[in-house]
Amino acid sequence: MAPWPEVEKPETNNYIGDSSKQNQSMAGKEGENHKGNVASLGNKGEIQPAFSTIALIDETRPEEDDPWALPELQDTGVKWSELDRKGKIIRVLYGIGKFIMLLGLLYLFVCSLDVLSSAFQLVGGKAAGDIFQDDSVLSNPVAGLVIGVLVTVMVQSSSTSSSIVVSMVSSTLLTVQSAIPIIMGANIGTSVTNTIVALMQAGDRNEFRRAFAGATIHDFFNWLAVFVLLPIEVISGYLYHLTNVIVESFHLESGEDAPELLKVITDPFTKLIIELDKSVINAIATNDESAKNKSLVKIWCVTETNVTLQNVTIPPSENCTSPDLCWSEGNSTWTMKNVTETENISKCKHLFADSDLPDLAIGLILLALSLLVLCSCLVMIVKLLNSVLKGQVASVIKKTINTDFPFPFTWLAGYLAMLAGAGMTFVVQSSSVFTSAITPLVGIGVISIERCYPLTLGANIGTTTTAILAALASPGSTLKYSLQIALCHFFFNVSGIILFYPLPYTRLPIRMAKTLGNTTAKYRWFAIFYLLICFFLLPLFVFGLSLAGWPVLLGVCLPLLALFIAVVVINVMQSRKPHSLPEKLQNWDFLPIWMHSLEPWDNIIMSMLAFCGKHCCGFCKCCKVNAEQEGAKDNQLKTMEVYENTIAMADEERGGRRAPTAACVDKTGTNNTAL
Repeated sequence: MAPWPEVEKPETNNYIGDSSKQNQSMAGKEGENHKGNVASLGNKGEIQPAFSTIALIDETRPEEDDPWALPELQDTGVKWSELDRKGKIIRVLYGIGKFIMLLGLLYLFVCSLDVLSSAFQLVGGKAAGDIFQDDSVLSNPVAGLVIGVLVTVMVQSSSTSSSIVVSMVSSTLLTVQSAIPIIMGANIGTSVTNTIVALMQAGDRNEFRRAFAGATIHDFFNWLAVFVLLPIEVISGYLYHLTNVIVESFHLESGEDAPELLKVITDPFTKLIIELDKSVINAIATNDESAKNKSLVKIWCVTETNVTLQNVTIPPSENCTSPDLCWSEGNSTWTMKNVTETENISKCKHLFADSDLPDLAIGLILLALSLLVLCSCLVMIVKLLNSVLKGQVASVIKKTINTDFPFPFTWLAGYLAMLAGAGMTFVVQSSSVFTSAITPLVGIGVISIERCYPLTLGANIGTTTTAILAALASPGSTLKYSLQIALCHFFFNVSGIILFYPLPYTRLPIRMAKTLGNTTAKYRWFAIFYLLICFFLLPLFVFGLSLAGWPVLLGVCLPLLALFIAVVVINVMQSRKPHSLPEKLQNWDFLPIWMHSLEPWDNIIMSMLAFCGKHCCGFCKCCKVNAEQEGAKDNQLKTMEVYENTIAMADEERGGRRAPTAACVDKTGTNNTAL
């Protein structure tokens, strides 16, 4: 305990003097105070209540804030009632200007997503087509799953990968049963876009925590649905049989083109930047050798196809269709055949129509530009939303989106949110656009994680309804297969919703996303690590094993899967029923620290960044500013946590730390969770 500050003859280090003298003086003072208290009690004739200084200190400590609670966006400006007429007019004009700017930024945001998809197709489109050529690998459902993930990540569009699958099925290069795991993988790969968007909010820890959790809730739902439904599909084939019965029961005819609502608005701008000939990827996937040398960049936008009857030479061994149409001149045999010719009428007007650059170079240029525009738009959208959604406006929006119905109908709010997500996705015709748009709203606290989950599930349903409409507009040759694959995609998402939404304790993606959000808020580099592992390295690893055959794939993956499940079960039991485990397994301290904590890895990565930062002046300045901010936070924590001698605290600031504070211990503590 710290000594009394009232010392008559203070010495240099009097606050750490002899404890016996301090105790005697304290005892003397307590005796005097006790006599005085007894006298006062005798005068008043009643017993006074006892007080504890420890209890008073504990009462003054602020309660820890819940990081997942929605923040209150306070309006710091002048109230509307305090403004004069001129001020009100200016505020209204400012509001209209912000709304117009927000719409413009959203338009650029959606266009940059479209250009980003085109850039990925230019960089990896032909490689994606080559992946689909190996029939022996595609017959393996696990390999088909990771191929769907990789191809969708490379082309940044589940509709593109689905159209490749449809063209292969209609060309009898792939069966519908083999196509179903690829569609499941495409469902996983399409969620990478909003995860990349969430990285743009890494500046603020709490915003990043919520945004990354809101984005990865889509990932966890898709992975969990695949882990459960893929084995069921391999064993029973329920998706294939269900969709086959539905398709066979209807007499289908090719219809009109599916409605393109958002494309009507964005295409005039994106077609000025780049236009692609997506039939090249389909041709490569269907083993068309001539397509490998073609460019994906569309040069001629207006063409005309003519069929004419021409005289052509044929080998002598070839039989003529009719003797009247064949004749010989010297050593050549002539006949008449219909020849199809394509006449180029007008060139495209995009930036790269006259460029001689290869597809890879154009793709990398567009990739850098689209990511720059995407990040800039997202940062400005978040700033605008923070300035607009304050006070009454924020409270009204948050209550409208996050409020549940009264008791008997509490469950109904989630399903209405699911319906709203499906409707919005149908309007924008892309689940990636919708989930990427709500990710910053989750980050700034307008939408809660619990409400983001049904909105995301609705987006999954909405994108499949768009695919069904697109399938109904297919030509007669591909109508049946495209509709069956679109229905497989639809019922896969419906089955996942039935498994992981109706009952509250089955909503595992929410808990998993919150756990990952807490981890990435503390170690922000872990977000990039997660992105690389889940969408690139793990699918590539499984794909490489699948090339070696079933024995190698099962021999490596089954022990790893069993180890992963065992670690998850032990972690759950450690947090809920640790006494049910053996004493050694009640924590992970028996393992090396780098195996059960991210702290050593964080130290290594931070030291590497600090070493790299020494060669960059701007980075060093940022580091200095961050160090000063961290030091200010430590001082603030110290003043909040130390309730003893102020002289000791001042001397500690002058002479340096003598003992680590609670904040430092907490900062350097290990995270006792096995990787």
